[in-house]
Amino acid sequence: MKNYLKTFWAFTMIIGFAVSSFAQDSAKTPLALGTIEPYCMEVTYDKTSHLIFPTAIRYVDLGSEYLIAGKAEDAENVLRVKASVKEFEPETNFSVITNDGHFYSFNVHYSSSPEVLSYDLLTIQKTVDKANRSDVLFEELGNNSPSLAGLLLETIYKNDKSIVKHIGAKSFGIQFILKGIYIHNGKYYFHTELGNRTNVPFQIDFINFKVMDKKIAKRTVVQERPVTPLRTYKPLSEIGGKTTEQNVFLLDQFTIADDKVLLIEIFEKNGGRHQTLQVENSDLIKARLINDMHLKF
Repeated sequence: MKNYLKTFWAFTMIIGFAVSSFAQDSAKTPLALGTIEPYCMEVTYDKTSHLIFPTAIRYVDLGSEYLIAGKAEDAENVLRVKASVKEFEPETNFSVITNDGHFYSFNVHYSSSPEVLSYDLLTIQKTVDKANRSDVLFEELGNNSPSLAGLLLETIYKNDKSIVKHIGAKSFGIQFILKGIYIHNGKYYFHTELGNRTNVPFQIDFINFKVMDKKIAKRTVVQERPVTPLRTYKPLSEIGGKTTEQNVFLLDQFTIADDKVLLIEIFEKNGGRHQTLQVENSDLIKARLINDMHLKF
């Protein structure tokens, strides 16, 4: 009987040790699998380092007061970084999130004379396996991955298909048309094209999306509800003479009543060649579904 008890307690201790070891390994393994390898760089006090990211910078967090950083003026994807003191010993870090949902981590050392002062993250990304990249979710996109949304915008732009044939505006040598409405995971993708048949460049001031009553859409600006695009693929600033450009806008899914209309307005800067498209609810509900498994639409 004593031998049985000894065997039982020995077996119990072995099981307890195994469970404890497994729990410890389980606690470590998930974080190890999710490690984001940081980039290493040097900064100095007398010179500024610049990092060029593939898309606009959305968030920056500095690891210590030894660093100062800020976006370059009129350049949403360029970050300026330098040391705030003439020398510091401990390693520090900073993190960046860009508009395409990518998260970047940097370990920083001080150097009186850094070998490199400018970094092109787009070039670095092309050499890194996409599977090792992180993808941050943004509140306005819901459960939609920013990288997938960006890919859909780019694919629609490159495919350049005309699936809507009846919505357009033309005057003063400027033609503005809606080429397609797509839908994916609760978001609309509006594909537009702007053509300039004159020799006078068309400088774009701004583009509006708004819902209005049909009866007053052409006479007043009251009772309007603005619709703000979440993303714009390659925003346009000017259409040169005798040229045509296209664009794709990402918007939240919505529908409108039969007595209302969605207006897409494009305004010329310091000019009067404004163009307006009218989209009805019957057009919205015919939006073409995007199958992201094979990017078929």
